[in-house]
Amino acid sequence: MGGLSGWGEGMGGTQAYHIITFGCQMNEFDSELMAGLLEGMGYRPTESLDDADLVMINTCCVRESAENKIWGLLGTLKRYKRKKPGLIIGISGCMPQQEGMAAEIRRRFPFVDLVLGTHNRHELPRLVDEVRKGRSPVEAVWQEAQDIPEGLPVRRVSGLRAWVPVIYGCDNFCTYCIVPYVRGRERSRNPQAILEEVRRLVAAGYREITLLGQNVNSYGRDLAEGTDFADLLSLLDGVDGLWRIRFTTSHPKDFSEKLIAAVASLPKVCEHIHLPAQAGSNRVLHRMNRRYTREEYLELVEKIRAAMPGVALSTDLMVGFPGETRKDFEDTLDLVRRVQFDQAFTFVYNPRRGTPAADWPDQVPVAEKTARIQELIRVQQEIGLARNRAEEGRVLDVLVEGPSATRPDLLAGRTRTNKTVVLPGDLTLVGRLVRVRIEEGHLTHLTGTLAPE
Repeated sequence: MGGLSGWGEGMGGTQAYHIITFGCQMNEFDSELMAGLLEGMGYRPTESLDDADLVMINTCCVRESAENKIWGLLGTLKRYKRKKPGLIIGISGCMPQQEGMAAEIRRRFPFVDLVLGTHNRHELPRLVDEVRKGRSPVEAVWQEAQDIPEGLPVRRVSGLRAWVPVIYGCDNFCTYCIVPYVRGRERSRNPQAILEEVRRLVAAGYREITLLGQNVNSYGRDLAEGTDFADLLSLLDGVDGLWRIRFTTSHPKDFSEKLIAAVASLPKVCEHIHLPAQAGSNRVLHRMNRRYTREEYLELVEKIRAAMPGVALSTDLMVGFPGETRKDFEDTLDLVRRVQFDQAFTFVYNPRRGTPAADWPDQVPVAEKTARIQELIRVQQEIGLARNRAEEGRVLDVLVEGPSATRPDLLAGRTRTNKTVVLPGDLTLVGRLVRVRIEEGHLTHLTGTLAPE
């Protein structure tokens, strides 16, 4: 992108930055982007807040728990600012993008030097420059997204796997969700720009990519080229040296038969689909504005499994949505038992300011929501454990990623179906595809040993 090399000239030097990330995979990528921009200015990364000269908090506002953690973190950073007055503290992401939130942040935490929204992270070097010139506090929150900037520097975290955004924003406006208001409307990247980025990643040694979007299935609807998401998968499947392609997240209403056929037939596209159901009650789904029924969801699952018998399905499920009755909740339990998800991310509904459901009068009592989420977790854990135990005795392809987070003396990798496998072996296996015989299925992972050649 023109002018990048000149941004922040003379700043940073040996100074260090520290980024704290909350939220989804898109936020993780955004943090990698901010890291790349800061390193382009001469900053170096540090894991220590004590050593940092600049701290950026990349925020999430999808759930109240994330916001509360961010408020607490800002309180902690105030003490660091007292000890080091020259410390630059910035806050970015979805939280300041909410109406009135940037002003609230500045009111409650006047020591914050920089407030940055979701649409203009590429301005970070210029804004840091403004702060360093003594013009703090700086607030830059665009209300609407503009063209997608390409060619920005990104500091990738992993040497094997990389996030690649393909579409930004969301047009669905589920009644509980703040994302369309803070991420904007859907905007697809140019397919050739995505292709070139993936080729560069492969040349740099990356072997697996995960395509990101609030709804990847909507990819291409706003493009003149006529390229949809299935076409994009086909394009990327032809990249030499790329081993695996994953994607998240898919909206059930947009998962076409063409896309099912593409995932089933393209050799590099993994047999794992994250398909948020949110609820199993038609009444609740309608109030959520999900625009599919439980019957349509179940029919979609049948089509996917018919095309890919070994597919792994994960989902998002919410309990305690306004007006949810015991019968509605039992419909969700029934859906879970029918589908037999490999994994489910379960959440208790909490109101998000600015969304329609937040103002509805029929909020479910906290005690009822708590009881329901515990019951749902128990049911799903039984299913998930059974599905993992069903892998015992099979030989699976595993991409070894490095030492296990819980057992550093062992290695960990993932199957094509996105299941974590822990196995013995030395570090020469990292970055390799190996055949592993699964010996035990556990709730969160599989264990196994290298299969004979």
